[in-house]
Amino acid sequence: MLAGFRRSAPASQRLCLNLCPCSSSLLSPAPRRSWRRRPRRAPSSDGGGDPAQASDPQADPAAADGGVPGGGEYGRDRAQRGGRHQRLRGQEFILSEDYNKMTPVKNYQAHQSRVTMILFVLELEWVLSTGQDKQFAWHCSESGQRLGGYRTSAVASGLQFDVETRHVFIGDHSGQVTILKLEQENCTLVTTFRGHTGGVTALCWDPVQRVLFSGSSDHSVIMWDIGGRKGTAIELQGHNDKVQALSYAQHTRQLISCGGDGGIVVWNMDVERQETPEWLDSDSCQKCDQPFFWNFKQMWDSKKIGLRQHHCRKCGKAVCGKCSSKRSSIPLMGFEFEVRVCDSCHEAITDEERAPTATFHDSKHNIVHVHFDATRGWLLTSGTDKVIKLWDMTPVVS
Repeated sequence: MLAGFRRSAPASQRLCLNLCPCSSSLLSPAPRRSWRRRPRRAPSSDGGGDPAQASDPQADPAAADGGVPGGGEYGRDRAQRGGRHQRLRGQEFILSEDYNKMTPVKNYQAHQSRVTMILFVLELEWVLSTGQDKQFAWHCSESGQRLGGYRTSAVASGLQFDVETRHVFIGDHSGQVTILKLEQENCTLVTTFRGHTGGVTALCWDPVQRVLFSGSSDHSVIMWDIGGRKGTAIELQGHNDKVQALSYAQHTRQLISCGGDGGIVVWNMDVERQETPEWLDSDSCQKCDQPFFWNFKQMWDSKKIGLRQHHCRKCGKAVCGKCSSKRSSIPLMGFEFEVRVCDSCHEAITDEERAPTATFHDSKHNIVHVHFDATRGWLLTSGTDKVIKLWDMTPVVS
């Protein structure tokens, strides 16, 4: 997909591409904006290792013929037609004004396996990329020189960058988010966030509020407050399948999340949200003091069979099923669906606290990529069904 534009002459535009496959009633879609096209495969580059080996045609047969398996003009033509062959590097093109012609300009030898994410930073003239070789790299887009790299603990699946502080955020399949501080030719590990029980599938950065959003295969979205309240993590539970794409409307402070369940959720982030409490450990119910099934001593002393342990989503206490028989939504904690709460917390939750803070819409396809245009109020989604849809979001995001 498009990663960014470079400065260029009026007759053409430059862009960096990560040719990856598009991975959809809500509101009235804009006319004639839903179409099908042949998917493009994600590029796979084989640089970043031994320079001599990377430039050796015997070590890399594809490199000898323009970086396209199949080689020669035939191989290049097949790749440009969206064939199933893989490109082996990040590439830069000149895009004509009428968008009907792409002229190759430069190759970035960054990785030894398929490129997973690519990002162009116009202000610094940097190209950031991650690959299945667990490597993060950044290049100078003017000279094409590799500036540095960092090895992640797992394959990266999300990439965001803050221009002001030069911090890069990398989400990976292990479920953690790594924050690096980039200099001109080196990087420093700042910290790592661990909050998801599944792999990170999408990242979204708000440079104004200094908030990072991460979506995961555990069906949740976490808001990491890096700027104001450092260390605060707010969970958002609104999907029945893995979250696969995120976008943020800064002017209205609304987060748009899309998932494998076909749902589009618009979250109002202009409310005072609360952190979910940690689940407490106990050998007996913290409400009625009945033993849990592993507490053999108390079961023997009280001559009672142990009970199964549950947790209240509002207070975090360990309770039995009898003391947590109620369900309630807690939107300010991110629980838009009804979840288990203890009886005392259920009585304390008011109707105002149950008021929803998000709206739910059905896109009718498995979304893997999303982009929001704030100037027009349009949302673009692409899915695994090879369909691209354009939605008019002005009734919801305004």
